[in-house]
Amino acid sequence: YLIESESERFFCKVNQGREAYTMFAAEKKGLEAIAQTKTIATPKVLLCEPLERGGLLLMEYIEPERATPEEMRVFGHQLALMHKCTFEKFGWNSNNFIGNLPQSNKKYSDWTNFYTQERLMPQLKMARDSGRLNTGEIPSEERIFKSCENLFPNIEPALLHGDLWSGNYIISEKGKPYLIDPAAYYGHYEVDLAMTRLFGGFGNSFYKAHSEIFPETDGGAVRAEIYQLYYLLAHLNLFGDSYKGAVTNILNRYF
Repeated sequence: YLIESESERFFCKVNQGREAYTMFAAEKKGLEAIAQTKTIATPKVLLCEPLERGGLLLMEYIEPERATPEEMRVFGHQLALMHKCTFEKFGWNSNNFIGNLPQSNKKYSDWTNFYTQERLMPQLKMARDSGRLNTGEIPSEERIFKSCENLFPNIEPALLHGDLWSGNYIISEKGKPYLIDPAAYYGHYEVDLAMTRLFGGFGNSFYKAHSEIFPETDGGAVRAEIYQLYYLLAHLNLFGDSYKGAVTNILNRYF
């Protein structure tokens, strides 16, 4: 909802689901963690409260505009600065959500272990349990780990938005980039870039600006597909069989 007073405007999210307050609290925590880096803006969170049924999240309202290439360049640069914010382990100090699915963020020293155990395997098990994938379509955990180990370089944890598709950023009417609706944790910065490319991409100026701080490295195109697999699995579990072909294609090619 857009809430208007005599002097201010606010954006209010209301959800009556059983997990709504927990989800909003996790969103608030992610927004505030990103804001604390002072690299890229997020809407200021004003209130996060449980309701009798569900919860609400109240934030400042950001008036959006259609982004110019120059504004997307600024966005790419600021996102890269956020990706330079690091931590001693991969993961996060609490769990959160991808969409409305649980996202576990146990801390690991090794990226391959984290990505296998905390990202791919839970989604694959969920798809198997719901009948979206059958057992024969799911590679063994050992095979997934070995393939990822061979593809992933030595990686330093970076603060991620975690769900960076085109609906989760705003360019304000003043040309300022904002991140919204994060699924934040510390991981490989290429995960955010892979998600930006999954449904169309953010434009050349965005990627060029990011690469000025994080130059592209060998194997990036392959890793992008491995990272997109997590989001495609989440879409399969959330929305159904229209995503199965994309999932099985990646599973068959790399595992």
